[in-house]
Amino acid sequence: MITLYMTPGSCTTGINILLEELELVFQVQVVDLMKGDTRTPEYLAINPKGTIPTLVLDDGTALTDYLTICWWLGKTYPRKQLIPEDLMAQIRVLDALSYSVNTLHGHGYTRIFTPDRYAADTSGQERVKAEGMVLVKKGLHYLNNLLAGSPSAYVTEKFSIADTALFYNEFWAVHQQIDLPEHCQRHFDAMVKRRAVEQVLVEEGYGKYVR
Repeated sequence: MITLYMTPGSCTTGINILLEELELVFQVQVVDLMKGDTRTPEYLAINPKGTIPTLVLDDGTALTDYLTICWWLGKTYPRKQLIPEDLMAQIRVLDALSYSVNTLHGHGYTRIFTPDRYAADTSGQERVKAEGMVLVKKGLHYLNNLLAGSPSAYVTEKFSIADTALFYNEFWAVHQQIDLPEHCQRHFDAMVKRRAVEQVLVEEGYGKYVR
């Protein structure tokens, strides 16, 4: 059985959503980041990077990167068309997916959530948080412009792997009381109405965001 190593309310929420969208049978192993679960010998034996999410496949193969997991799910289960067939649509999906994970999350939110990684003293950490806030707002603006050119509320015409990554970043913004730009708000509203998203938010303890 597929096993998802995840932390409620983290980026792993997006992978959890994808698994539910595909209606797959899988099990969950909760990883407590605050307790340092990703640094234990047991976890590092599964994912030497010490990161989340980790998806362990039936044969024991561990996928240890958000983009890799998304691409594997989309290609392995094509019936849901989570990766569009059109090349330019695929490029658009990859752009939104990569930017959401690597830039908005990787450079923006990491500074807000883990400023101690960038500065040791309190004053330095406050500066880092402020830098993170600027990066997040700039990132949301970029993705807002990308969404403005979409024929639907999603990144492309239909729901895709990219929408899960954008969603967890939007979810963090809402949770941090950061105003979402117009098209990001439209995207967020469309996402929380999906059955799989509603189910995951409730299961992970964030049912108050379900509308």
